[in-house]
Amino acid sequence: MPVTDDDELREILDLETVAVVGCSSTRGKDAHEIPRYLREHGYEVVPVNPHAEEIFGQEPADSLADVDEAIDIVDVFRPSDEVSGIVDAALDRDDAPVIWTQLGIRDRAATDRAEDAGRQVVEDKCMKVEHGRLC
Repeated sequence: MPVTDDDELREILDLETVAVVGCSSTRGKDAHEIPRYLREHGYEVVPVNPHAEEIFGQEPADSLADVDEAIDIVDVFRPSDEVSGIVDAALDRDDAPVIWTQLGIRDRAATDRAEDAGRQVVEDKCMKVEHGRLC
């Protein structure tokens, strides 16, 4: 079952490095504004977007496999039909203990695979909203 318990969510929100898959360079889009909020609140945000040249002054990674630093949370800003592949990419890594899908994004089979592999999954919740509510 995806994480819903507030104490568990607080523990997850205490982690530091967030790879944002689908991070946008376009101001005003949730996929830009929420990672910006996370950066402003002390998180190290690693943008992942093969179509952007620069986000937050960084060259974004083309994929999770291209992220060199250790990841604590994979935050997904892609449509539900892309979650399965993103989860597979996260499971190919030795890090990334948490996979978080934003509001409206869910894939039950991918969530089950991630949980069976020992990863925590937060599904269909906004990190910004949960951070504001719990931290």
